[in-house]
Amino acid sequence: MLRFIIALLFVVLFLILSLPIQGLFWLLGKNPKWKPGIDMASLRIVQWAFRVVKTIGGIRLTETGREHIPTDEAVLFIGNHNGFFDIILTYAYVPGLTSFISKKEWEKFPLLPIWMKRLYCLFLDRNDTRQGLQVILSAIELVKNGISVFIFPEGTRSKDGHLHEFKKGSFKIAQKTDCPIIPVTITGTAEVFENHLPRLTPGEVTIDYGEPIRMSELSDEDRKHIDTYVHGIIERRLIEKTGKA
Repeated sequence: MLRFIIALLFVVLFLILSLPIQGLFWLLGKNPKWKPGIDMASLRIVQWAFRVVKTIGGIRLTETGREHIPTDEAVLFIGNHNGFFDIILTYAYVPGLTSFISKKEWEKFPLLPIWMKRLYCLFLDRNDTRQGLQVILSAIELVKNGISVFIFPEGTRSKDGHLHEFKKGSFKIAQKTDCPIIPVTITGTAEVFENHLPRLTPGEVTIDYGEPIRMSELSDEDRKHIDTYVHGIIERRLIEKTGKA
């Protein structure tokens, strides 16, 4: 319980004490030539904060396959979703600007959406199909402008620890841009927090980045069922790592 309280206090203090930085970035952002530098500075600041939370939580992280992530173009990260720390740990180590597609409820949290919007996060209303389509269209434009997108296509966190069906709409981002799809297999995050609420429990977490997949290089059948194709890759990796999917 103590770890959770310390982590929560750190996050609250970070959000409050970083307000002057946000003000400075807002002023500098009026000049377009400063925007790329501000974007990268924002990313590194938030990554530092997430890594501090990781340390407070006593999380031992193992990453594999980072060499599969292209560094010269935007990608679509597709990951399984078991716990809150999926977001914290993946975002803490993405190599470049990355937009996470988050549920709309996060927009209601005090101060947090300021950083999220600065880092191009998009807020999805799962009960509004039209708004969901607009989010996907916005994500397509981000990729076209060199900003990667990370999405959990199960639509919500798995409550039973198993990999559930992927929402096919998530893959329109790759269909319309032919950006590489990077399958991301995550294990151990539910044991850090969700399975021991409200305690933050030290533990092992693994993140595995699969080889890039390009829609244009797949067969017609695999392109047609791209959700099933990527789901199968992550499912096989989960079975290899944990014995179940």
